[in-house]
Amino acid sequence: MSTVFTTLLAQTTWVTAVAIVVGIVLLVLLFVIGQFFRLWLQAYMSNAGVSLFDLIGMRLRKVDPMSIVLCRIQMVKAGIHDIDVNDMESHYLAGGRLLNVSRAMISANRAQLGLDWRSACAIDLAGRDIIDAVNTSVNPKVIDVPNPEIGKQSIDAVAMDGIQLRAKARVTVKTNISQLIGGATEETIVARVGEGIVSAIGSAETHKVVLENPDRISKAVLIKGLDSGTAFEILSIDIADIDVGQNIGAKLQADQAEADKIRFQAEAEKRRAMAIALAAENRAKVEENKALVVLAESEVPKAMAEAFRSGNMGIMDYYRMKNIQADTSMRNTIGQDDTDDQKKS
Repeated sequence: MSTVFTTLLAQTTWVTAVAIVVGIVLLVLLFVIGQFFRLWLQAYMSNAGVSLFDLIGMRLRKVDPMSIVLCRIQMVKAGIHDIDVNDMESHYLAGGRLLNVSRAMISANRAQLGLDWRSACAIDLAGRDIIDAVNTSVNPKVIDVPNPEIGKQSIDAVAMDGIQLRAKARVTVKTNISQLIGGATEETIVARVGEGIVSAIGSAETHKVVLENPDRISKAVLIKGLDSGTAFEILSIDIADIDVGQNIGAKLQADQAEADKIRFQAEAEKRRAMAIALAAENRAKVEENKALVVLAESEVPKAMAEAFRSGNMGIMDYYRMKNIQADTSMRNTIGQDDTDDQKKS
């Protein structure tokens, strides 16, 4: 009897344990189903094709199920059925902005731009605003040249007659989806158009020609194909404003004349300094020669004394020499007086 009771107790314990385990499993399933049931029902009613197991797998892979389901529903309702849940999960896990890509795909599909999912994901992962790119493809945008945000108000260029012209342009562009990855940005368009404007004005013979026909600038810039290698296609270039600036040619000539004057003055000053130095050098030479004359004259008395001692010169010879010196001195004095009188008269 005790053995039967023991057996029944063991069976009861085993059944109870199984019931507890089954109950726990059912509770977990109910919790999971309750957690994802609303999303699954929403996807099911929208024919989005997202199963309950897909939702559970998303949670295990740390993917936001609500974002996936919302984007999937939006794309299905827009008529895009070739993008499955795995593609969306891959882009989400890669750090992409899934909602932006989904909206861009819907806009591109409605506008028949031919944007595929892989290209859209690549553009988004490259850091570009995919929604703005698609919108610009449908509705072209206008770019100001130069960009006022950088502090420059006009493109300044000088015509061949030396007159400065200040121009402002407005460039209408649309996004080139096929070149959006790796293509140059708006800054390149602004730089290229600015360079084209400078070249077109600089090649004009006179500034009046440009003022009479500003459209020649637009035509000259468009011919160069400035949108090559960029993420945009230039539709038109319009000259919004053009003003006459300074007479750069005259200013340059005046500056050159001033520079020449300073250079000639420096050269003249150099020559004057050299002349002064030469005059000072000549005066030094004169003083040197005078000193030599004084030295030579100091030898005369010695020579005369030697001549007296040797008998080569007598007293009468000495007097005759003195008379000649006196006459010479008198003639020099008379000549000097005549010269002073002529100067006074």
